[in-house]
Amino acid sequence: MSKTYAGARLRRLREDRRMSQAQLARVLAISPSYLNQMEHDSRPLTVPVLLRLTEAFGVDPGFFSERDTSRLVADLREALADEVTDARLSASDLSELAHRLPGVGEVLLRLSRRNQELSEQLAQAADGRGAGTGPAAARTPHEEIREFFYRRRNYLHDADTSAEELAQRIGIRPGEVRQALAARLADRHGVRIAIDGDRPHHYDPQTRTLHLSPRLRPGQQAFRMATQLALLAYGDELSRQAGEDFDETSPTWKLARIGVANYFAAALVLPYRDFHATAEEARYDIERLTDRFGLGHETVCHRLSTLQRPRLRGVPFSFVRVDRAGNMSKRQSATGFHFSRAGGTCPLWNIYEAFAAPGRIHVQIAAMPDGQRYLWTARTVTRSRGGWGEPGKTFAIGLGCEIRHAHRLVYSDGLDLANASAATPIGMGCRICERLDCPQRAVPPLGQSLAVDENTSTFIPYPVSEAAPR
Repeated sequence: MSKTYAGARLRRLREDRRMSQAQLARVLAISPSYLNQMEHDSRPLTVPVLLRLTEAFGVDPGFFSERDTSRLVADLREALADEVTDARLSASDLSELAHRLPGVGEVLLRLSRRNQELSEQLAQAADGRGAGTGPAAARTPHEEIREFFYRRRNYLHDADTSAEELAQRIGIRPGEVRQALAARLADRHGVRIAIDGDRPHHYDPQTRTLHLSPRLRPGQQAFRMATQLALLAYGDELSRQAGEDFDETSPTWKLARIGVANYFAAALVLPYRDFHATAEEARYDIERLTDRFGLGHETVCHRLSTLQRPRLRGVPFSFVRVDRAGNMSKRQSATGFHFSRAGGTCPLWNIYEAFAAPGRIHVQIAAMPDGQRYLWTARTVTRSRGGWGEPGKTFAIGLGCEIRHAHRLVYSDGLDLANASAATPIGMGCRICERLDCPQRAVPPLGQSLAVDENTSTFIPYPVSEAAPR
């Protein structure tokens, strides 16, 4: 059994409870000096101490387990890119900070992003420019909503359990979802369903009519009905959760409220325990799950990325949606996978290969620069109003998990999961990627001096002076 060193988290727990070392030592039946050594990682947490801590403070034992800091390290590397470039900070410095003082790292990230926003606002005030387009541009409300779910690792416990309880009360079952939702809307809220109109949905509070487009598939209609039910029946709870991060007067608060309502809707039409059990039985076969529950590929993938209920966790997935140009319109993660905020993703990622063969699921074992490997599936989805000549929209949906969970997925069959050299090396976007020998690199690497030689050409677009010529 590996030793558990969690001094920073133990110290934070004690300080949050406003206890001295002597007081906590008495609770744990150990000496203050022993506690002091554990808080400074000179000694590991023993099993008896862990048990007393969980009993005394009601925290899950996983609170003290070794945490994956790769996402925090990557965020810090991106936010402090200038410091890395000027060699004032090294990769090992960032790793040490993320591991020992994650709270300080999160504060640095918030300060860095706030500084970027203020710098952009100053520049706009000085010369009258419009909204910035560079990496220093202030985040839009939609980007802040992505961060809202990203910080929660794409799982909202209160909304999830409330939706599951409601699903049990009204009898949500595959094949009968729309009927159950329509009955609940009519009986409890006096809402009538009308299948008409060109807009996907529109709720008229005056006539209490929910208009749904006839062009929506049955699963899409059910999702819109579930969202409206969430807004009507759980409005106060949605407002409370949105208010955890945003002021009620801001447009971001309204978007957060809608986002939580959408989460509630997915948890209502795909109740946690039933969906989790079916996903485990089907080994996370997405096509089998879409057939079983009558919902689309994107909806099922997004729900799979939320299965992180304590003591009943599914595979921790990362979920992403991109278009052909590489614009990332959705990104959620229950893992340490890092999505670049500076723009651009890796062209070697299989999510872009999906556009070459629409409708087919592509599978890839990908390795990040830190050695962490992931199993990714990618498939395109297309939406259209259905009329001749009307433009549609096509996205690639990616769903990935760490390689240690890959054996639980049907997509791992026939793959050599133990062979690290078989993985495709990808990165988090060229701007912050650490791979110096990548032939697809689009910008020079951070913190490296380029080797410029008019007498020599290289296959690598940006060779660095420390690397051997290629």
